[in-house]
Amino acid sequence: MERRDFIKSSLLTAAVFTLKPLALDGRTTPVKKYATDRVMLGNTGITVSRMAIGTGTNGYNNASNQTRKLGIKGMGDLLQSAYEKGVFFWDTADQYGSHPHIKEGLTRVSREKVVILTKTHASTEKEMQADLDRFRKELGTEHIDVILLHCMEDKEWPEKKKGAMEYLMKARQDGIIKAHGVSCHTFAALKTAEASEWVQVDLARINPAGVIMDSDVMSVTTVLKNMKKSGKGVMGMKILGAGQLVNRKDECLKYALSQEYLDCFTIGIENHDQLADLLKRIPEASMMA
Repeated sequence: MERRDFIKSSLLTAAVFTLKPLALDGRTTPVKKYATDRVMLGNTGITVSRMAIGTGTNGYNNASNQTRKLGIKGMGDLLQSAYEKGVFFWDTADQYGSHPHIKEGLTRVSREKVVILTKTHASTEKEMQADLDRFRKELGTEHIDVILLHCMEDKEWPEKKKGAMEYLMKARQDGIIKAHGVSCHTFAALKTAEASEWVQVDLARINPAGVIMDSDVMSVTTVLKNMKKSGKGVMGMKILGAGQLVNRKDECLKYALSQEYLDCFTIGIENHDQLADLLKRIPEASMMA
């Protein structure tokens, strides 16, 4: 064999071994994923479990299914169990009334072992300062990992939330929080979040059926992909359509797990059986054809 042909053959062989294995139909072979996988949340430097345990199912008026059904001790038990099984990302909000329940969890699990995300309706600097001081007292922690402006609907939300945003930037510089961002409930607000350099983390509604989403699946997906490319942490919610898609659970989980722009997702979990079911289903769903 001539030297030129030998080099060409060697390069081809090397390329073959560096390619991901393909299924017989030409698609990339699925990679098994777990709720407990440790993933990076965008460019924030924060490592989270792929699934967060949500504490705000039907959360309104400072209560949720979790707080109403489990109480503080019961929710503490569930948070501890989730941590012991590898889920160390806890999702809460002022609106859910579940801060004291997170505090109970922190009596069982070391603060540095878990990531806490909460949400605020504050608009002004004064309101944000008061919320942040109160939140930390309610949660029983000196710092909060991620705090989001909750439920943005107006496309002009950065102007209306300017004071709160500036205070959160200062809080991040002072080490009181690690990252800030938004959750959105309209497509216009989501598009604004896409363009905002202030947004480090976006909590977005996504599922394969477009149920309770900000727009159609393709439009939302395009925006979230752009967010991911710009370094934002992208976190999914309404993965099961707020319970409307529970009869399509495996399909929805498979969809979320296949979206490479999603760093992680949160699912509201109300009892130990639901937690065990999701921990079992997620790796199986990731391997579905």
